[in-house]
This record gives sequence, structure tokens and C-alpha cells, in this order.
Amino acid sequence: MTDIEQELADHGQFARDDGAFVPTTNDWDATVSADDETVEITVVVPTLDAATNDEVAEVVEDGWYDTFERRVVDADSVTLANDVEVQSVSRAGGDITVEITFSPRTGKAADDALALVNYVEGTWFQGVIPGYDYVEKVEQMRQQAAQNAQSTEGTPL
Repeated sequence: MTDIEQELADHGQFARDDGAFVPTTNDWDATVSADDETVEITVVVPTLDAATNDEVAEVVEDGWYDTFERRVVDADSVTLANDVEVQSVSRAGGDITVEITFSPRTGKAADDALALVNYVEGTWFQGVIPGYDYVEKVEQMRQQAAQNAQSTEGTPL
């Protein structure tokens, strides 16, 4: 096991899964793998159409995806890790896959990986468009966000 893998194993917010690590605090599928010099992250989030019970017009879906893609490439802004690069953003069926690599900082690989996974998920969540009937998982996420905002601010939204 490499030092980076040991750091991920010891972090407490990652579980080992078939040679990689899976964040345990996230809503969508993500995996993190590492060698001595590079950390690779894959995050899979749903397309807008897959996240709703409604029919989403193709032009809306394409525009939504284009906006997500343009925003998610700024992932390097959320960490001080070296050489953060969004390798690819791709859409297939109802999934969007984001692949990111970075060179870890000593003792910070797990925190940086988690920040990047959270950035992808947060960017996806910010793209939720009001007015659609979302699938139960997304609706629960929206309700939790509203509750968190109320408890943080002390006033209803």
C-alpha cells in the first residue's frame, strides 16, 4: 500500500472498495485511486433527465449539460493540490462521468480528493432547475439543503 493509499484508508471518510477508495459522505458514486505520484478521481452524477420524473426537452438537457461541463472544469479552484486537471467530462445514457487527476500534497491527499468530489457534486446540485418533479433521492437532497439553510440562518427561506 502506498503512503497515499494509507492516508485514504486512515482518513475516516473513505472505504476501501476493490483496490480503490469510495467516499462515504457523498450522494453520488465516486472512486479515488492512487499511486505514489498521482491521485485519480471518478465521479458519476445523473443527467438532468435522469434526475427527474418529467420529460426534459433535449435543448434544455443539452444546455444544462454544457453549463455543468463548463463549470466543473474549474475544479482546480477548490484545492491547493498540484496539477489538478479535469481529464474528461462525458455523458452516456443517464450518467455524466467526471475524471480528475492531481498530484497530492504531503498529508493532504485525502482532504484534496474529498474537496474535488464535493466540488463535482456541488456543481451538479447547483444546476438543479426549479419546477421539475425530481426523483426521490434528489428531492431528499433538496429538502436537506433547505433544512440546513434554515438551521444555519435561523430564519425560514
